[in-house]
Amino acid sequence: MSTITKYQKRVNIKALEPDCWKSIIDIEAYLSQTSLDKKLRELIKIRASQINKCAYCIDLHTKDAIKLGETERRIFALSAWEESPLFSDKERAVLKLTEEITEITKTGVTDTTYDKVSEFFKEKEIAQIIIAINHMNFLNRIAVSTKLMHSN
Repeated sequence: MSTITKYQKRVNIKALEPDCWKSIIDIEAYLSQTSLDKKLRELIKIRASQINKCAYCIDLHTKDAIKLGETERRIFALSAWEESPLFSDKERAVLKLTEEITEITKTGVTDTTYDKVSEFFKEKEIAQIIIAINHMNFLNRIAVSTKLMHSN
């Protein structure tokens, strides 16, 4: 058995399972074609990645968010979104849903959270948000379990 250092990658799922990886990319491609706001999708990705402690995805999606015009100030405040005046009620509803899905064993998705999201989004959009959150959680778990690391 080999010894793995803290930052050494393990298996390369993309290389070992290209058919599965294509399906993963297809989900992202689908989500990019929906009407969901691209900056909101990046906030979902960053927040889920913060909770899951996925350094690779935090690095990737903060850069993507900035390219889309997201401010560094809001990205810095994202881990404390509940205490920050920088986020709209709509964003707060999605961030709460992101947290509850990401940490689903704590309380599940509460009716209060679902009802709040329903104030801002139609059912199809809610479905797409749930897919986006779960897709990011899946990718976080792949990156963390394989020790995928961003470069310096």
